Amino acid sequence: MNWHCPFFILTTVTLSSVYSQFNSLSLEELGSDTGIQVFNQIIKSRPHENIVVSPHGIASVLGMLQLGADGKTKKQLSTVMRYNVNGVGKVLKKINKAIVSKKNKDIVTVANAVFLRNGFKMEVPFALRNKDVFQCEVQNVNFQDPASASESINFWVKNETRGMIDNLLSPNLIDGALTRLVLVNAVYFKGLWKSRFQPESTKKRTFVAGDGKSYQVPMLAQLSVFRSGSTSTPNGLWYNFIELPYHGESISMLIALPTESSTPLSAIIPHITTKTIDSWMNTMVPKRMQLVLPKFTAVAQTDLKEPLKALGITEMFEPSKANFTKITRSESLYVSHILQKAKIEVSEDGTKASAATTAILIARSSPPWFIVDRPFLFSIRHNPTGAILFLGQVNKP
Repeated sequence: MNWHCPFFILTTVTLSSVYSQFNSLSLEELGSDTGIQVFNQIIKSRPHENIVVSPHGIASVLGMLQLGADGKTKKQLSTVMRYNVNGVGKVLKKINKAIVSKKNKDIVTVANAVFLRNGFKMEVPFALRNKDVFQCEVQNVNFQDPASASESINFWVKNETRGMIDNLLSPNLIDGALTRLVLVNAVYFKGLWKSRFQPESTKKRTFVAGDGKSYQVPMLAQLSVFRSGSTSTPNGLWYNFIELPYHGESISMLIALPTESSTPLSAIIPHITTKTIDSWMNTMVPKRMQLVLPKFTAVAQTDLKEPLKALGITEMFEPSKANFTKITRSESLYVSHILQKAKIEVSEDGTKASAATTAILIARSSPPWFIVDRPFLFSIRHNPTGAILFLGQVNKP
């Protein structure tokens, strides 16, 4: 008799606060596109909330799952992701190394781990492939003691995210009798702006939130040269976008918001893909302008199960259908949860919060203004690979 055991996946992401030229979508951009599709599913049910996800983190976890899957379960994963991890392992390994390279100057860390129930027999090829492609480490924990197991996993996450994400996994998500392994992905980014905002220019301004209410929030401001542009969705809704490079210039934050205040952010988001973002990078032109941007912190924890099921990844969540025989042949596994938690802090220096500043009037200037005073979309993109490290919507700073 086969026992169906929940296979709990947790992808945890933290963000404090990214252009590659390819003739077609690069492998990493395909992965990021999957994450963008998941993001689109999430905001359908939460249009007025602050949402932060890591498309790269989602692609990493699905890639690790794909290595352990077989049959229809694997086919669903590879169909949605549009590539077979086994066929492109060397390229993925190269991409993962580029994303965390010291050449970036800004700090990016991606850590993957499998936490195993003591005594659980995992297939050796699965462990070796995960270590080779995703630099995934393996640790044994006692799932029969959910409190102790969650504490061990939370400690690892907190350590890998420099303390930004803690108390992520609650003991009640672990089934002491059935949980066999927890797969974790942690992404951490810390960057300094190439052109920093001066604290004395920060002042409170009106931000009209997604619910239509007005709030006074601290706004960063600076007069500098930024690359920016505008375009429209296929149905004619115009929006503006701007690039804020980090000091290493490998990574940029891209911000987009509707041109007309009457156009909701939710009307433009469904049209944005990695190909769209590529087009922004190719059409933006440098201009001297006055940028006004909210100083904000956003935290979001998201259950990815329903968004993934909506995209066609269903079998891995069903005890009677999931096929993870490449992870183990001794038991039948299925995915019981797949979660992601992300955090972003944007301040004067870049991506880490700094001391509160007093409000001083912005210097007068004749150049055009780019004022982010209503809901906006942001992405953090690794330029050399096209990887979307983080993606989010901010409805209220």
